[in-house]
Amino acid sequence: MQQPPDRKGPRVNNAIASSSIRVVGADGEMVGVVSLEEGLAIAAESGLDLVEVAPNSDPPVCKVLDYGKFKYLEQKKRNEARKKQKVIDVKELKMRPGIEEHDYQTKMRSMVRFITEGDKVKVTIRFRGREMAHQDLGARVLERVRDDLEEIARVEQFPRTEGRMMTMVVAPK
Repeated sequence: MQQPPDRKGPRVNNAIASSSIRVVGADGEMVGVVSLEEGLAIAAESGLDLVEVAPNSDPPVCKVLDYGKFKYLEQKKRNEARKKQKVIDVKELKMRPGIEEHDYQTKMRSMVRFITEGDKVKVTIRFRGREMAHQDLGARVLERVRDDLEEIARVEQFPRTEGRMMTMVVAPK
């Protein structure tokens, strides 16, 4: 079996290495299996290029087309795919174990907005001083966050303590 082309993109015209090729005409009609010279003659007759579109098949499939236009359309497809991809950010919200109700509601509104936009949210509870002795309060806050976001998010990383911080990551469902 023949190796795919080393350089970027398909092989064109005289760069095609196989002696016999399967040719698809400019109109999309199957011409058949012919020698490379006949394929180049067919392409030259129509004023277009012979482009190897399936190098790994036996024999390789070549198509008669305008190579410049082909490259342009491929680039356009790649750009379109890049536009459509969504980069997921991880937003971080910091709280304290003794957070008051209004502050909690404000943070929850932000979390809901981030999750509906498709981002993950890392909720961090910071402990200071004697609060380290009452880590259960921080765990309760994170449980409350989990319960409040149950409809729109799932817990991706369950609460865990790292030094003086307890973190949990929630992601959109």
